[in-house]
Amino acid sequence: MRHPVPYPARPAHHPAARHSPWFALLSVLLFGVFLLRAGTAGSAAGPPPAPRAEAAVPHRAAATAAATATAAGRPAVPDPLPRSRPLRIAIPSLRVDAPLVGVGLGADRRIAAPPAADGGSAGWYAGAAAPGERGTAVVVGHVDNAAGPAVFYPLGSLERGGRIEVLREDGRTAVFTVYGNEAHPLASFPAERVYRDGPRPELRLITCGGRYTERTGYDGNVVVFARLTEVR
Repeated sequence: MRHPVPYPARPAHHPAARHSPWFALLSVLLFGVFLLRAGTAGSAAGPPPAPRAEAAVPHRAAATAAATATAAGRPAVPDPLPRSRPLRIAIPSLRVDAPLVGVGLGADRRIAAPPAADGGSAGWYAGAAAPGERGTAVVVGHVDNAAGPAVFYPLGSLERGGRIEVLREDGRTAVFTVYGNEAHPLASFPAERVYRDGPRPELRLITCGGRYTERTGYDGNVVVFARLTEVR
């Protein structure tokens, strides 16, 4: 077990605080640490791809999205959507198309991930924003399990400008543009920057990464940063 990571407290009037016990916690376990506990294992397919050594740059996504939207006659910045449960996530460039299941906090007040045996599903943390809603939505997925590569195995190769599509229960599809893909050791995971809410809808995809040993599992996390750029 690794040390829990302090999660930034949110004021009671914060938009996301009204539906998130997450923000009241003094600390939570890193997603990567939980995924290790959930039973993921090194894959016979070899190590998963690692992100390039580049930090997330939000303004690049905004500029790219604005140009694309203008050319298509759409608003450059979509308005935030009302809350609606996400049903599926697709990452066309990685050929990922998977169901989303809601996950919450376990009895130990730590994040519950999808069962390790269900490597084909990703988990949306239902205590934070829904994808497309104002704030930062968080989706976690296993990188592998005993059967081999899992839903987020190729996540490290997702490049800036890539698209992430989330089908919601209200029939809308929230489309996000990637502006960063980072790898972080568990000991120095930047929780405040990853989970911080802003005025616009954001999305984080998180899986395990780094070096794997049978004794300790993966020693890091892969984190994808994306921003809402289209609603269909």
